[in-house]
Amino acid sequence: MAVVGSIIKGIIDLRDKLVSEPDAEEAQLEVLKSLVTKARDTAFGKHYGFEEILASEDIKKAFSEKVPYFDYNKLNKEWWSKLHEGEENVTWPGKPPYFALSSGTTGKSSKRIPVTEDMLDTIKKTGIKQVAALSNFDLPSDFYEKEIMMLGSSTELQEEGDHKEGEISGISASNIPFWFRGFYKPGQEISKIEEWDERVQRIAENAKNWDIGALSGIPSWMELMMKKVIEYHKVENIHDIWPNLQVYTTGGVAFEPYEKSFDALLAKPITVIDTYLASEGFLAFQQRPETNAMKLVVDNGVYFEFVPFKAEYINEDGSISDNAPVISLENVRVEEDYILLISTVSGAWRYLIGDTIKFTDVGRHEIRITGRTKFFLNVVGSQLSVNKMNDALKVLENKYDIKIPEFTLAAVRINGEFYHSWYLGTETEVGNEELAECLDDTLKKANKNYRVARSKALKGVKVKTIPPELFHEWSAANKKKGGQVKMEKVMNEEKFAKWEAFVEQQENKL
Repeated sequence: MAVVGSIIKGIIDLRDKLVSEPDAEEAQLEVLKSLVTKARDTAFGKHYGFEEILASEDIKKAFSEKVPYFDYNKLNKEWWSKLHEGEENVTWPGKPPYFALSSGTTGKSSKRIPVTEDMLDTIKKTGIKQVAALSNFDLPSDFYEKEIMMLGSSTELQEEGDHKEGEISGISASNIPFWFRGFYKPGQEISKIEEWDERVQRIAENAKNWDIGALSGIPSWMELMMKKVIEYHKVENIHDIWPNLQVYTTGGVAFEPYEKSFDALLAKPITVIDTYLASEGFLAFQQRPETNAMKLVVDNGVYFEFVPFKAEYINEDGSISDNAPVISLENVRVEEDYILLISTVSGAWRYLIGDTIKFTDVGRHEIRITGRTKFFLNVVGSQLSVNKMNDALKVLENKYDIKIPEFTLAAVRINGEFYHSWYLGTETEVGNEELAECLDDTLKKANKNYRVARSKALKGVKVKTIPPELFHEWSAANKKKGGQVKMEKVMNEEKFAKWEAFVEQQENKL
C-alpha cells in the first residue's frame, strides 16, 4: 500500500474541504486595492495618481479612467526600460530579481518581463491551489509518490548585472521548494542544459531510471520528447517506459490540435489538466474533471479586465485601440470572446497579454484560451480567430482520420487577388485541393464573416501539407527549440514569404 501517498492524498482532500472559495468580485476589488496601494509611491503610481484612485468612491472606475492600456512595447518603452538603466521603484517597489524572456511567437527578439519576489510567491501559492484541486480528479494514492517530468526551458539562468534572465518555466523550476526536488525530473543537472536536443537526449538516456507519474509542459515539445524516449529505447509507446504515467499538465497553447498525435504515443488514456502559466503570471488552472476549462485565480496578485474581441478594437499590430470598452469580471458573458488585460504584482498595468479568452461558466469563472490577438486574421474581413481555425481543422482530422498538430496561414495576394494560404503539418495521402475544399466549406458553414468575405474579396483557399517536423525546425532556426516557444499560427505577407522560402529549402534537402 502506498502509505506516503495515502497521507499526502488525505492532506490534500482535507485542505480542499476546509478552504472555501472566495467571492470573486470582492476578491478582485481587494486585489486591485492591494496592487494600487503597494505601487502608489512608484514612478508609475505617482504619474497616474494612485493616491487619488485609492481615495475615490469607485476604485475600479477611477483606475480604468486614469490608467491607459499597455501592450509590451508601450510599457517597456515608457517604463520597464528604465529598470535596465539602473532605476528602481519604476512600476513596482524595488527592482525585480528576474526577467522572464518571452520569445513566444514574435520572432528572434525576446521580451524581457519583470518577475518580482511577490510574483514568485503568487506562482507558488497558485501551484499549491492546483495541487489541492487534484483531489477532484479521483487519482489513486500511489500517484502522489510518483515523480513529475517538468519539461520547460533551461534552469541555467543568465546573470545580467543585478538580476537573472530566463524563460518563466526555467525561473519557476529554479525556485521550486526543497521538499519538491525529490519528485522533480529531469532534475537540476539535466535541466540546466541549454541546448534542447542535448537535454532531451539526456532525458532519454535516463528515462528508465525514473518512475514518472505526471508530465508538465507545452504539447509540441512534450510530444517530441516522448518520441525521442520511445525511439531511444525501441519501444511501442511511452507507457512501456513509464507504466505509472497518469497525468499530463498542459499549458501555453490549446491542447486539442495535439490530442490525436499525443494519444498515439500512449498505451492507455491519461488525465489531461490544463493550466495558464504565462511569463506575466499564473492566471488560471483546471479545477475539476468535468470540463477542460480553467478557473481564474481571482485572489492572488492579478487583477483582470476584459475587452470585447471585435475587429474594430484591434490594431494591425495586435494591440487594442484606446477607445476600446473594458468590462470587469462581474459583467462578462458566457461564450463571448474577450481580450484579456491584467495588472499584477510584477508591475504590469492594464497589460495586454496578447491572449483572447471566453468564459465557459460565468458563475465558476472558468475560461478557455481561444487565441491570440496577433493571430486574428481579418485582412479581407474574414474575422478568423485561432479557435475557429482549430475547430475547422478538427473537422478535417475526423473526416480523413489524420493528425494535424501544427499549422500556419496567411492572407496572400496572387495576381492582385487575396487567398488564404494554409500550411498543414500532417502525414496524409489526401490531396491538397480536396483538403482546401473541405476546409473552405467548413469555415463557410461555421463563420458568417468568413462566408461573406469568400463572396467578395477573398478569392479562395490554398493548402499545402508538409511534415510536422518542419514547424519545429522553423522554430529552431528563428528562435529556439523547447521551453515556451510557440509556432506562429498567422503570419503577415513578409514573414510568410520567408516561411515559404524556408519550407522550399528544407524540401530540397530531402
